[in-house]
Amino acid sequence: MKPSPLRLLPWTTPEGNPCYLSTDDGDSLLSRLADDIEEAQVESGEQVLAGARAVLGDRRAGGRAVRCALVRTTEALQDVLRIAVSRGARLEAADF
Repeated sequence: MKPSPLRLLPWTTPEGNPCYLSTDDGDSLLSRLADDIEEAQVESGEQVLAGARAVLGDRRAGGRAVRCALVRTTEALQDVLRIAVSRGARLEAADF
């Protein structure tokens, strides 16, 4: 049996470096915590997207509102891309 690949976690070190989990138990405490955080990040991304669309749809929105929406959108996109990379790596490693 080949060892499980490292799982990219949805958080980083205080220095901004990636964190990884090594476990064969997809239901471990840390695995479940990572799953919960990923779910919260996706939900947050959906809310940020809705807010950004509202700002972009408001012709009276000023530059400050647009900048704030863009900052939050890039943060949410970064989170969702990390999740996609993590899940993609786990799919590649899975035996089908």
